[in-house]
Amino acid sequence: MTSTAEEFLIDSENKSFDINHRRIINYNINKYDTAVDRGLSRIINLENAKRRGHVLKWKMMENLDKVLPEFEANFQKRGGKVIWANDAAEANKEILSIIQKAGAKMIVKSKSMVTEEIELNEFLEHHGVESIETDLGEYIIQLLGQKPYHIVTPAMHLSKEDIAKLFHERFGTPIDSTPEQLTQKARELLREKYVTAEVGITGGNFLIADTGSIALSENEGNARLSTSFPKIHIAVVGIEKIIPSLTDLDLYWPMLATHGTGQNLTVYNTVLSGPRQPDEVDGPEEMYVILLDNGRTNLLAQKEQRQGLYCIRCGACLNGCPVYKNIGGHAYNTSYSGPIGSIITPHLKGMEEFKHLSYASSLCGKCTEVCPVKIDIHKILLLNRRDAVKDGYAPTTEKWGWFAWKKGMLSRKLEDFFSGSTKNKLLKTFFKKSWGHYKAMPHVAPKSFTEQWKERHQNQE
Repeated sequence: MTSTAEEFLIDSENKSFDINHRRIINYNINKYDTAVDRGLSRIINLENAKRRGHVLKWKMMENLDKVLPEFEANFQKRGGKVIWANDAAEANKEILSIIQKAGAKMIVKSKSMVTEEIELNEFLEHHGVESIETDLGEYIIQLLGQKPYHIVTPAMHLSKEDIAKLFHERFGTPIDSTPEQLTQKARELLREKYVTAEVGITGGNFLIADTGSIALSENEGNARLSTSFPKIHIAVVGIEKIIPSLTDLDLYWPMLATHGTGQNLTVYNTVLSGPRQPDEVDGPEEMYVILLDNGRTNLLAQKEQRQGLYCIRCGACLNGCPVYKNIGGHAYNTSYSGPIGSIITPHLKGMEEFKHLSYASSLCGKCTEVCPVKIDIHKILLLNRRDAVKDGYAPTTEKWGWFAWKKGMLSRKLEDFFSGSTKNKLLKTFFKKSWGHYKAMPHVAPKSFTEQWKERHQNQE
């Protein structure tokens, strides 16, 4: 059976040498870079904004046991219901219970990475409930039976020709349809779903402690439709999304939008504080917020790495990462790809199985440079590597190889005893497989340093 790490190497190699994939991803990320550079230039003091965002998130993570109950109390005051879920199984069970109690057979769902994390669509399908993605990018990859490629733009790996071909095969639209025509077709297909679904499911960009609200950011309006038409709204949100106050959105909304897409603000920004009130004309009759742990407290317990929980899911580190731009999002085999996925996944899903992601980095530091909340990503990658070795997860051949290297480096006699050719053979034996067959191994000189020194010294005399 192929391990997760072995699958990663195979998929990474395939994608790295897929010229068409690299053409599409580089084209799309270049467009992103242009928009973001323009957007960031409008922020007067970017560094100060980043520092403020970092400190506020630090304060929340250090006081999570106080601010989450504050959110819960304020949300319940307006008739909302809070459900705490320790893991994906608990979250899915609670969601299914609500759906079954309502007698619903179909739900509409806006874009949400946390529902991808708990594999909600697959779970509901298994229990006879149809789950319809309403974000255009998510809808496209759902039709293809794929997972999101990117945290912000799930269909980034597809060209407009790929999407036109998909719609032509599924819905009979012209093969040369424009993006505008394809969007119009998706709108026609989804409108009926909004008005017939009894349950709408969303994520949440932020949990607001002092008002007991969730904040949603989007560009298509599908989240508003998913939370307005259905009688029941369920928001699934990670416990780390908490921020102190409604007024803090003046920082986080622009920073999320600018780093995510280059916009000043996303088109639709919504604050929801519970179900429909007696004096309101629209909105759901019931609203639930499911607060998901699913390994987050494992990361919270790591004092040096817990700042990974500060992430606001803008995707900037993915777009800046040279590794991501070559291997793409699907190779990571996890909901959160790229640098941020590499630092949090080993703690959310297990270091033993996902330690390899923290090694999938050039350590260039671009991810840390672009992060809007100043997460020290490349440092955490090194800390995760340290922990993987300390916990005994390094391959046996690698352990023996480094043991021999250390012994040799600490002894001049041993260094001189083995010839250069012997050392080259040892490198190939112990490290060639673990370092990858495309990586050129370092070449040891035929003569030792002592021999070379003596020769040069004699020549000088």
